[in-house]
Amino acid sequence: MNPLYAPTSFYRLQFHAGFTFAHAQRIVPYLRDLGVSHVYTSPILAARPGSTHGYDIVDHQSLNPELGGRKGFDALSAALREAGMGLVMDIVPNHMGIGRSDNQWWLDVLEWGRSSRFIHFFDIEWFPQTQGIHDQVLLPVLGDLYGAVLERGELRLRFDAQVGSFSVWYYEHRFPVCPSAYHRILTPCLEYAGEETAAHPEIRAALTESKRLRTTPRSGTRRKALRTRGETFKSTLARLSGDFPELRRALKYAEHLFSPENPDGRGLERLHKLLERQHYRPAFWRVAGHEINYRRFFQINDLAGLRVEEPEVFAAAHGLIRDLVAAGQVHGLRIDHIDGLYDPAGYLDRLQKLLKPQAASLGFVTGRFPVYVEKILEEHETLRGRWPVHGTTGYDALSEINAVQIDSGGLAELRAMYEAREGAGSADAHAEGVRAKRQIMDQELASELEVLATETTRLLKRDPATRDFSRGEIRQALREIVSRFPVYRTYVGSRGPSVEDVRDLDWALGLARRARAVSHPRLFDVLEALLKASWQKRTNGRPRADVLRLARKFQQFTGPAMAKGMEDTTFYRVLPLISMNEVGMGPNRRISTAGDFHQQMQRRVADWPKAMVTTATHDTKRSEDVRSRIAVLSELPKAWAERVERWQTLNRRARRESALGPLPSSRDEYLFYQTLVGVWPPEGLGPDLPGAATLSALQDRLQAYMVKAAREAKISTSWLNPDEEYEQALTDFTAQVLDSGPTAAPFLRDVQEFVAKLAVPGACNALTQTILRLTMPGAPDNYQGTELWDDSLVDPDNRRPLNFTDRWDGLREFQATEAEENQIDYVASLKRTWHDGRIKQYVQWRLLTLRRAHPELFLNGNYVPLEVSGTRANNILAFARIHRTHGRQAVIAALPRLVADLCPPDGGFPTGEAWSATTIALNTALPKAGKEGHWRNRFTGRPLSPTDGVLTAAELFADLPWAVLVFTRTGG
Repeated sequence: MNPLYAPTSFYRLQFHAGFTFAHAQRIVPYLRDLGVSHVYTSPILAARPGSTHGYDIVDHQSLNPELGGRKGFDALSAALREAGMGLVMDIVPNHMGIGRSDNQWWLDVLEWGRSSRFIHFFDIEWFPQTQGIHDQVLLPVLGDLYGAVLERGELRLRFDAQVGSFSVWYYEHRFPVCPSAYHRILTPCLEYAGEETAAHPEIRAALTESKRLRTTPRSGTRRKALRTRGETFKSTLARLSGDFPELRRALKYAEHLFSPENPDGRGLERLHKLLERQHYRPAFWRVAGHEINYRRFFQINDLAGLRVEEPEVFAAAHGLIRDLVAAGQVHGLRIDHIDGLYDPAGYLDRLQKLLKPQAASLGFVTGRFPVYVEKILEEHETLRGRWPVHGTTGYDALSEINAVQIDSGGLAELRAMYEAREGAGSADAHAEGVRAKRQIMDQELASELEVLATETTRLLKRDPATRDFSRGEIRQALREIVSRFPVYRTYVGSRGPSVEDVRDLDWALGLARRARAVSHPRLFDVLEALLKASWQKRTNGRPRADVLRLARKFQQFTGPAMAKGMEDTTFYRVLPLISMNEVGMGPNRRISTAGDFHQQMQRRVADWPKAMVTTATHDTKRSEDVRSRIAVLSELPKAWAERVERWQTLNRRARRESALGPLPSSRDEYLFYQTLVGVWPPEGLGPDLPGAATLSALQDRLQAYMVKAAREAKISTSWLNPDEEYEQALTDFTAQVLDSGPTAAPFLRDVQEFVAKLAVPGACNALTQTILRLTMPGAPDNYQGTELWDDSLVDPDNRRPLNFTDRWDGLREFQATEAEENQIDYVASLKRTWHDGRIKQYVQWRLLTLRRAHPELFLNGNYVPLEVSGTRANNILAFARIHRTHGRQAVIAALPRLVADLCPPDGGFPTGEAWSATTIALNTALPKAGKEGHWRNRFTGRPLSPTDGVLTAAELFADLPWAVLVFTRTGG
């Protein structure tokens, strides 16, 4: 079978100027030997220079030159082909990087407004409700109020002689001047040049032509004609500036004439009047939340939404991608932010159609080119079954794994403890989420809500039955519905709402009605019909197409409100157990039993057997290993409560008093302690405290993290309105309690002593998580570098440079010892030195190579829960993967969970007799040991022989508290 058809595993690489195609090419042999089948790239199309993530694409039609361009990519592709590996590419159809001077589509829109060739590429409201923005795009890029920036002379008019164009520059931002306003520049420039130059026939003719361009065309035909004349005029101006040095000097002098330095004192007046007549309005960045009139990626001003639903936009944004697939260089696509698109299902259908000929040449099933969508599913939600994709990028799997590694009883105690600290209801993420989403819509996304309210009002004013609903009430009703929305978005389309859409809309509408936020309850009935697009072709002045458009625009808005309100606000406010506050999960998610987990896996096999499975990404709030250790707090709630109380007493000296109470807040201090125990270095658990250099590095990282977390919470400080006093108190607190001197030593020793109790159970969780990711249904995504222990926090902390030399050295050692007879002793040595992370890398290597050898087993095999009995039945998760048509291939996975009370006091792992009186019954569908073959532990090589179809846990976990058994048929 072609391995490109069924990727068995992915290795995510974050490309930037410091890690290029050439760097990736050098580690291809390492990834091949590790067992990875596909490199999985961050976005690699041309992004903004200096981008560390690649999501701010400025040119969809070229590869990023900072990464090595097409030549570098071709070399990487050849190396992957030689290694028998494929490549999955992250693409960004929803938005582009704008501002500055590098996005030619956007610059054309700024220059020509609605006459631009790319006017339909971006989602712009040209006639918004906001006063003072008519037929203009608001550009919130200024660092201060417009008037102050203008007075300081930071806006500079410049002439580009090569192309004959004028632009106003604000540092790195370019605002092109429309040729229809060039006469305002040429007139004073020619006065400066003198009569002789101005009187030359060609120059005089040019000035006359510039004045003829002053029209405001009303029709598309006339706008196109104006643009053609304007482009011709710029070419003429470029030629004239080359032919007449005096003219060129005069045009270059425009910067002085339109500046505060001009002696006549009218420079700023000229510049202001010139800017007022452009198709944009430069503005202070803080006004964006309330006045911006283009769709953004969330609230990020320099990422503008693309109208990829337009055929021309789709073709322009996907031409290079199609070519790379056709060349056999790209074998799968990850679709970023699928929920941001106007019509996700239509987009996916169009994408599969585009790639059909190319995909067929690679051997893929028609309409099923490997596509993975970045989609966050709520607890009650499933991915839409008709979408032509392999599945999600794996946040749902992350949630399923997390939820089975937390003690539900202990979590209830932690929630009660948190409410005792922070007040009644402070652990209720649903209620906090409603408040947070309202705050987001009132501040960061206020302009998007205004646009939605304006469009809804226009639609309702057409009908006598609904024209009396005021715009203010419509806005309030929409705000209430969105704040109660239970999912990121619905997918109402031309066929109307699905059962799932109706369920989620009814939930939000029901809660919004009960809030009694508007004077006339019938408004919600009207909005229900609109949002479900349930009217026929035309009813009372509302065309069906307009209703559907509004429903889809609403759907594009609920996702950002949910993401900003929950992930980026509530997750930093509701903190009983922060390992739950993860993308795809949440503070109120239900905790799973082993039985729940088995049911989830069986649904996964039935519905999405090839979906990605991830436990760490570039977007996760903390690394998989940090999460795993923090989860142990749910098993030790009383001990944790005692430690927190003690630490608050020890660190009283580091807090400062203010009129509003102690700084930092108790909420942020509690977040700090959980984070600290999560990232405390595993090698720093001996009798001595970590050295000064280690503590200093930890201090720097946690200071940056705590400020970011406090800003995200938006309680004591925020990104929009930073509170310098609070942030200074927070960083000072972190510095003092992590100081390497004697004052902080009692606290640090107590932390170290407590972390020693968490470390081994946390490592057990981490390796259980790793093994689940590599054996459960789906294709595992391995985030760069996480084959060793990873103590990363949220970005940019999780994008620190990696040392692949150490990782390669470890892999070579594994390969060298593979042929040795006594693998058990080698694994025992890895277990003794577990803190260096090699045991995690070893586990990944053994399972990734197993997956590559048996792809059908893991991608298409059944998932069979195994019955566990005895005193420790609740602490074992056991299942089998079976593929009946491929030689009855089978593996068994038996993994520990909730083992804090099983770990010996000396800090060792729970093995052997810790699991006495516990058994695992093998399913009858599994092959029987004996004449057919035998079971062997994939990690140690130890053979196991079930007795009457039963394995004893003590024997299974004799060497390690994790076991993956592989059935080898006799003679196989």
